[in-house]
Amino acid sequence: MDIAQGLPNALLAALIGYALGSFPSAYMIGKLNGIDIFKVGSGNMGATNVLRTLGFKWAAIVLLIDVLKGVLAVLAARSLLAGDVTLNSISAGIAAVVGHSWSLPVRLITGKLRGGKGAATAGGTWLVIFFPWAHLILVPLSVMFAVVIATRYVSLAVLATATTGLLVVIDLVAQNSTNASPLYFIYAFVVVALIYYRHRENIQRLREGRERRIGDPA
Repeated sequence: MDIAQGLPNALLAALIGYALGSFPSAYMIGKLNGIDIFKVGSGNMGATNVLRTLGFKWAAIVLLIDVLKGVLAVLAARSLLAGDVTLNSISAGIAAVVGHSWSLPVRLITGKLRGGKGAATAGGTWLVIFFPWAHLILVPLSVMFAVVIATRYVSLAVLATATTGLLVVIDLVAQNSTNASPLYFIYAFVVVALIYYRHRENIQRLREGRERRIGDPA
């Protein structure tokens, strides 16, 4: 199918992805426990900040929901009866990360367009999009766990995982025998760029030695 012909369906997939990605899980969990997640700890709407402020149980719930947002976004896009499946998938995947990072529901609730840093939701989209290629999932996951164990820096682990994933996707697309669409590179590049942008303050703190590790107080 010509990409131009598939753009209307890709747009619909993106809207679905954004809607699912923008659900403010960490904010809702925080309110359930009587706190505003934007006003405690790092002020980030993500599982790591929930871990520091509310503990492992609630952080695990937020992490699961955020991953599922990405998973459901891509699955919903693939269920559309028209359009190119790959284009729909990457449109929904990117939009889900954007929705998590800049959530319209949060804007309506708090008056500010903000959200989390997109890593968990990006991971959910990645799991579905690259499911046929196990190494695109296992290699980045291995890097993530290795960096977390070695340094206890979640942000550094996320950045290392994202970079590793992008490199593996480049290699996948470069191998013509895999039949991997070049659109996968666009998806991976955009998602990794978003993650780096959302972690720009973490990068600065890592450079200055001020970044908090797992186990540090909120």
